[in-house]
Amino acid sequence: MAKILVIDDERSIRNTLIDILGYENHEVEACEDGITGLECFKNGSFDIVLCDIKMPQMDGIEVLEKLQEHSAETPVVMISGHGNIDTAVEAIKKGAFDFIEKPLDLNRLLITIRNATDKNHLIKETRTLKRKVNKTYDIVGESGAITKVKDMIDRVAPTEARVLVTGSNGTGKELVARWLHEKSNRADMPFVEVNCAAIPSELIESELFGHEKGAFTSAIKQRKGKFEQADGGTLFLDEIGDMSLSAQAKVLRALQENKISRVGSDKDISVNVRIVAATNKNLQKEIENGNFREDLYHRLSVIIIQVPSLNDRIEDVPLLASHFIELICAEYGTQPKAITDGAINALKGINWTGNIREFRNVIERLIILCDKEITEEDISAFAQPIFK
Repeated sequence: MAKILVIDDERSIRNTLIDILGYENHEVEACEDGITGLECFKNGSFDIVLCDIKMPQMDGIEVLEKLQEHSAETPVVMISGHGNIDTAVEAIKKGAFDFIEKPLDLNRLLITIRNATDKNHLIKETRTLKRKVNKTYDIVGESGAITKVKDMIDRVAPTEARVLVTGSNGTGKELVARWLHEKSNRADMPFVEVNCAAIPSELIESELFGHEKGAFTSAIKQRKGKFEQADGGTLFLDEIGDMSLSAQAKVLRALQENKISRVGSDKDISVNVRIVAATNKNLQKEIENGNFREDLYHRLSVIIIQVPSLNDRIEDVPLLASHFIELICAEYGTQPKAITDGAINALKGINWTGNIREFRNVIERLIILCDKEITEEDISAFAQPIFK
């Protein structure tokens, strides 16, 4: 069932639509002109608007523009007895969901309303999923160390500068990369991640740059690499300190020329990607040891963001505990568990060598093994189990 606003200066049309749509279990409100219709729309919450084009005081196209300014996501179906192709095209260009001529074909109208309702449901589901995803990828904390990281993200994200994210394992380097993308001008384009440590050195070039059919034994078809997949968006090179020197040379060329070539091809392909790299290694030492190219390092490190360890931001433990309890209990479909002040203090006293990743695992373990409340005794029993 949808809540529908009808804006039409013909009483017979309004009454017909009220009867027909009401019979289909839709909730309908009707207005006799555009000005009244806009006021009604602003004061209510409607899923769909049916709007006539030829009306006194304010025509339907102007009403459509005002509706779009107020809520661009609400489907607006234009109806008219004086319509032509040009009018229909203008309405669609200005954001109308559909255009229907009078006399109304009721079957077509009901199908259009069903399609508009489906679109609304998809928009709401997408919005809900985005909220869940963004909550999953929240950077939680108010300590000075993590606030500095957040401020740096806000300052750097809108630029095209390459960023090198450093920090120990489990500190949340990927979260920083994702938020650099989400707050950038490339947010609507792909965010593509490559874990350089997880890909064998002999396959990393194919993974990054793609390959042509027959380039090597298992290349049975042409394949796009991560650079091409991320075109227009952000390419996140995680654990870049583990990349082979030959792949480093190709990445350097791609950064210098904004061009790549697939394995087994001499053809250059132009790419437009923003590079965010991350590592838990000291790249200066890797350069000294001959394991990392100095020129690539300087290309990647226009901006360096150091992500603090959990031990360096221990004051964030209460917020992190609340965040993960809520998140994990929602995933399990259970009520969030309470946690005592004593338990929080016990968590603060742990040496978190695994950082946020370890902390999340501990909270999940506590949620599974504890009763309704997580206590200091539970922390002693379950937070750091000793296996014999």
